[in-house]
Amino acid sequence: MRSYARAVSEWVWFVIAGLAAAGGGALLAVDGGRHSAHQRERRRWAALRGWRFVLSDPVLADRWRHGVIARGGAGLAKDLVIGSLFTPLGRRAVQIFDHEQGGQVSSVVVAVQRRVHTADLVAELWMPDQPLPQDPGLSMLGPVGDRVALVNEQDRIGPLTSPEFVRAANALGNDIPVAWLEQDWVLAAAPCSATPTRLERLLRVLDEIADLLDAADLDRTPEPAEFFRPGQ
Repeated sequence: MRSYARAVSEWVWFVIAGLAAAGGGALLAVDGGRHSAHQRERRRWAALRGWRFVLSDPVLADRWRHGVIARGGAGLAKDLVIGSLFTPLGRRAVQIFDHEQGGQVSSVVVAVQRRVHTADLVAELWMPDQPLPQDPGLSMLGPVGDRVALVNEQDRIGPLTSPEFVRAANALGNDIPVAWLEQDWVLAAAPCSATPTRLERLLRVLDEIADLLDAADLDRTPEPAEFFRPGQ
């Protein structure tokens, strides 16, 4: 009788293990299907724009170290779209990729290249509900529109506090936790669920910000009257 009960118990556990394995396989299949659909959508978007699609780039994110990159290291760039925007002043390079850190995609990074290179100037614009980075090289500038600004050189950020720049920063949208200026790029982090339509809108705003920065002289020390604070 005991051997029969033991056999039944082993059979029950075998069935449970089989069901668990089947359930896990189904979840993996669903997750894989979602990723495939996402990848197809990203690839179609690139094709429609005449841009290039790359499955993965293990070193691209090493180019930057601020914004969301600082939160968990450079990681990997996956489902990468490389192209350019046509502007009145010519083409502007763009890169969009899923940013994978620790095996998980944490955000979609959208990067627009400027025409003026200011390698040593860094500025981060965070939504106030986000934890601010503890970077000793950055200091608090204060509010820039709806966002909190951190910069590495406060005597060179006059253009970041102009009314035009504040309006552009507010146009990024509350779903964008951070946008930042680093080297000759303007970047932003979008949610993992961002659609090509949402990314197109974000690209337009980043392009506007890049135009404002390129038109400004970031190496010039501004007079106090040039500074703008919301409410002025």
